[in-house]
Amino acid sequence: MAGSTVKRWLAVALFACVGISQVHAQGFVGVRLKEIARAEGVQDNALIGYGLVVGLSGSGDSSRNHATMQSVANTLSHFGVNVTTDDLNSRNVAAVMVTTTLPAFAEPGQKLDVSVASVGDARSLSGGTLLLAPLDGPDGQVYALAQGAISVGGYKVQSFGSVEQKNHPTAGLVPDGATVQRSAPLGALGTTGSINVILYQPDFTTATRVAQALQRSLPGVQAAAVHAGKVVVHFNQPSGSVVQAISAIENVTVEPDQVARVVVNERTGTVVSGGDVRLASVTISQGDLRVSIKTNYLVSQPDGIYVDPSRNIQTAVVPESKIKVNEDDARMVNL
Repeated sequence: MAGSTVKRWLAVALFACVGISQVHAQGFVGVRLKEIARAEGVQDNALIGYGLVVGLSGSGDSSRNHATMQSVANTLSHFGVNVTTDDLNSRNVAAVMVTTTLPAFAEPGQKLDVSVASVGDARSLSGGTLLLAPLDGPDGQVYALAQGAISVGGYKVQSFGSVEQKNHPTAGLVPDGATVQRSAPLGALGTTGSINVILYQPDFTTATRVAQALQRSLPGVQAAAVHAGKVVVHFNQPSGSVVQAISAIENVTVEPDQVARVVVNERTGTVVSGGDVRLASVTISQGDLRVSIKTNYLVSQPDGIYVDPSRNIQTAVVPESKIKVNEDDARMVNL
């Protein structure tokens, strides 16, 4: 059964190789330069902040996390409620780190999705609400403010030592949870009469083709490949026409060089093949490993012994775990 499955995967891969090779033989149309490159200075920026998640149903940080208790006390003092960390004993609050990505050209008022992850011993963030948290950039400036209800794609339920968990309930997402307060920082765009084009996938052949396509498609433009990931473009445009120059550059059609590659997803069994792929004799090995753990709780109560909790004589509950590992022999198929 496993051998037929592997053969079916390879058949799909070979069919894809033949189809893509025929496309190359008929002539590749090419893609716009904006699909494979960007202008230098146009980039996203990472933002990070610290905040509190409230409204948890006893699944937040414990009192052992002094930083969380101190944060709660500081937040309450802002509203005129003076308490100390010794007065707080609640697991309805969790300390979290908040992260997001500030896109290039972002302006104040724009909404961003933010990710929230616990930094304490909280069991789950499900049902919680993130309080107002400033998000800083690498330069220490506040670029956005985050707040809102958290969406968690998992759960964790435990009782008397039994645990049932799906995904990671200590991390979540706040859709449109951040509002941009400061414009995104932007590098220089052609202030000296030149623009640097940065390839997403550095390749010497592709960089050379980009320079040639720019000189061929745009009159008066001089382009040269500096290295595999950078092309310098010199243009004779007024300083106020930088946007128009970038627009003309990014719409130039280029044929990027293709790398022969086959990708196999071992989880789903999907095979994806690129062009110019040649498959020689190959041996495929497939195995399986299953681990199961089962815990039973046994009550130990010897006969003839009087139970007296005051003398530390009481019934004992002893957990007994059974671990079973089943590893099938690896199957090998030669093609």
